[in-house]
Amino acid sequence: MSTAVALSSSLKHNLALGIRFPQNPSFYRRNGPKVSTFRTFTVAMAAINTTPLEICVKASVTTPNKLGDCPFCQRVLLTMEEKHLPYEMKLVDLSNKPEWFLQISPEGKVPVVKFDEKWVPDSDVIARSLEEKYPNPPLVTPQEKALVGSKIFSTFIGFLKSKDPSSGTEQALLDELSSFNDYIKENVRPLSGSLNVLQFVYLLHNRFIVFSLKGPFINGEKISAADLSLAPKLYHLEIALGHYKKWSIPDTLPYTKSYMKTIFSMDSFMKTRASPEDVIAGWRPKVMG
Repeated sequence: MSTAVALSSSLKHNLALGIRFPQNPSFYRRNGPKVSTFRTFTVAMAAINTTPLEICVKASVTTPNKLGDCPFCQRVLLTMEEKHLPYEMKLVDLSNKPEWFLQISPEGKVPVVKFDEKWVPDSDVIARSLEEKYPNPPLVTPQEKALVGSKIFSTFIGFLKSKDPSSGTEQALLDELSSFNDYIKENVRPLSGSLNVLQFVYLLHNRFIVFSLKGPFINGEKISAADLSLAPKLYHLEIALGHYKKWSIPDTLPYTKSYMKTIFSMDSFMKTRASPEDVIAGWRPKVMG
């Protein structure tokens, strides 16, 4: 978050709590620097668009008035969170779609976001629009990295739905996860003596191995659009396969597991994730049907 955003957010919080600035002119004569600070807050607030973006998302099927389990909705919400954009969620019961929703989304799909009085569907299109309209902070993934991990979701679904242990779907998923593991591994180098970079410890084969990171994300040190698309899908993979297949990502893929742990612990992710119960309920028709 930029300094200006942080300052203005702090000011809005204080005002919401009813905190008021002193009105006595002598206060400002005794505390001159505080006048300029107040002016900085005012300019920062004026420079920020505080009109929330409207977004239609899937409603929870297990808990009233809570966000549901759509990974594509979470992708868009993550993008808004990482760009520090205010938004207003409209929760939609997809099993009983209201007429007002079908009027703005005739296909009955979420997410849908309102840009300049026009409702825009499709998470890919929405993510691009957010980047174009709100370029800072940038979340663009370089083209050569944009498809990293992009086949994991489809192979996960194949394995989840398969009832034949010899179908090869598990191996297909493992191959994709292994490729992703190798890619993330290239973003990590053994500790070379320098302690000026981010370090982490990963337990592998009962030994603590210390790594020095170039960056834990697909594009290096900073999160990008590719991470925001992949992370919700990995979250669904972990919960659904754990519940329906009693399956988890093997310890032989430590970089994939570390990536998931890092991104799942981010504030923006925890704020926008569905409950495990909703994820399980959401995949039940595909598994049982």
